[in-house]
Amino acid sequence: MSDSKAPDFLVVIPARLGSTRLPRKPLADIGGKPMVVRVAEQAKKSLAHSVIVATDSTEIQAACNEHRIECLLTSENHPTGTDRLAEVVQLLKLPNDALVVNVQGDEPLIPPELINQVAQTLADHVECAISTAAVPIDDVPEIQNPNVVKVVLNRTGEALYFSRAAIPFVRDMPQKQKIEYLRHLGIYAYRADFLQAYTRLEPAPLEQAEALEQLRALWNGYRIAVYTATESPPAGVDTPEDLERVRALLAKA
Repeated sequence: MSDSKAPDFLVVIPARLGSTRLPRKPLADIGGKPMVVRVAEQAKKSLAHSVIVATDSTEIQAACNEHRIECLLTSENHPTGTDRLAEVVQLLKLPNDALVVNVQGDEPLIPPELINQVAQTLADHVECAISTAAVPIDDVPEIQNPNVVKVVLNRTGEALYFSRAAIPFVRDMPQKQKIEYLRHLGIYAYRADFLQAYTRLEPAPLEQAEALEQLRALWNGYRIAVYTATESPPAGVDTPEDLERVRALLAKA
């Protein structure tokens, strides 16, 4: 963490039952608890003053209530998790400068310190509306994989661009040794007033071309601070194979 005072922030975990690769994913059992509960319990190990699940499912709400996890029932019509966060800001009447960390509902092994660092990064970059995280990568197939999102930064640690392409493109091979590729990690912190503004922004051409929602913010002039982690966090759960891997890891813990 930074030497500055730890920021005041809350964690919101958007969760919905619809998932093409792993149906009913938030309620998938991991060691006797639904995955969304595991995620919330992990987030509670961070410095967040509260951890809230935001869902459109009464089943998920009931599972959270059973395990004493705070849960808000939100609209079924949100196109993105970010829109769902914006409704949470409205429901809780959060002040404009409140910091909201969005933890994905399929990250039961997310390191609490990563949550803290993303919140601290936004607190430290007062001119930014958003913060996120990245990790260095040097594996060539990973760099070239369009499913791995890359980010390039400016000298102050703000995002210049996110892409599925291998960016930056190195034209002259001798320069390759000087380039560090960064893989984007899907965790964000937002200022509450940005979340309110986001719902009024039209999807951007670059966002639609790359299928990367964060490009809407850059397109509209919002600044994104990026925390560079030293190592990758454990992978989340996208497939049945991922679920079995996480079950096995937690069974050993």
